[in-house]
Amino acid sequence: MDTYHINIAGVERDLIKYPVNDKLDIAAFILFGDVEVTEKAAAELLKRCPEHDVVVSAEAKGIPLCYEMARQGCREYVIARKSVKVYMRNCVDVAVNSITTAEVQRLYLGDTDAQFLKGKRVLIVDDVISTGESLAALEQLMNKIGVDVVGKACVLAEGDAKNRDDIIFLEELPVFEK
Repeated sequence: MDTYHINIAGVERDLIKYPVNDKLDIAAFILFGDVEVTEKAAAELLKRCPEHDVVVSAEAKGIPLCYEMARQGCREYVIARKSVKVYMRNCVDVAVNSITTAEVQRLYLGDTDAQFLKGKRVLIVDDVISTGESLAALEQLMNKIGVDVVGKACVLAEGDAKNRDDIIFLEELPVFEK
């Protein structure tokens, strides 16, 4: 099993490499179930992020980080959903195409969450930013409801994302060309 060794907020991990296509492998960073990395990454990111009132992420891989940053910090978070739930009314939605998902998906916010976010300083977070498509979709969703995004943060910046000057991240994660 081919792995990539990384230190995230003082925690050592070996990430398993998986093929994306014939020419590219990625080291899979899975935050689900890793309480130690989630807690420490959230604490470190909060030291680096601007003041905010609420943390926002997309379903699903960013949820643990979003929750933990809210728990340790502002105490408020909202998740953009990938499908409309029965309790969601008058949804606002955008398309998103992620490197780890085969087909185009949509992100949805119901009117209750949209109204809650109005007038708040929003920090967008995710586990990994790679192509930036998920991040762009979240920003577009926030713009549609007229919300001020004060910052964008992630645990790892994958590939060329490390060169972006508009995101806060803890570590670089290379992509592996074959």
